[in-house]
This record gives sequence, structure tokens and C-alpha cells, in this order.
Amino acid sequence: MKSLHRFFTEHPASVGESYLQHLSTALSFAGPLLLAAVCAALHALLPGLFPRTASQIVTRLHVRMVTHRTRSSADKG
Repeated sequence: MKSLHRFFTEHPASVGESYLQHLSTALSFAGPLLLAAVCAALHALLPGLFPRTASQIVTRLHVRMVTHRTRSSADKG
């Protein structure tokens, strides 16, 4: 049973989060990524639609992720 517990907690702990914190954070990225994927697919079919939407979403998410990673690393050190 310990290995199953580790399966759910090892990675979240490595980024300074509990399982529930990690779940919440990951889901907060999943929604915008899904939206970006839909916009990119529509843009592929109809280039006049959403010319920059997907890249803007990905850029905002990248900034969030890097900022969070930096803050978590500072907390550990």
C-alpha cells in the first residue's frame, strides 16, 4: 500500500505541494490548456479565427508555472 500512497504523493511533494494542492493547481492549468487546444484547432481550420489566442494562453500559463516554481524553490532553500 505504501507504493500506491507514494504514487499519489511523491511528485506533489517534490514541487512543495500536498496531493490536493497539486490536484487544484494541475486542474487550473487543464482548463486553459483545453481552451488553447480548441482555439488552435479552430485556427488550423479557419486561420482568421483566434490568430494569437492559443499562444497567449500558453504564455500566461508558462509565466504562472515558472513563477510558482521559483517561489517553491526559494521556500525550500
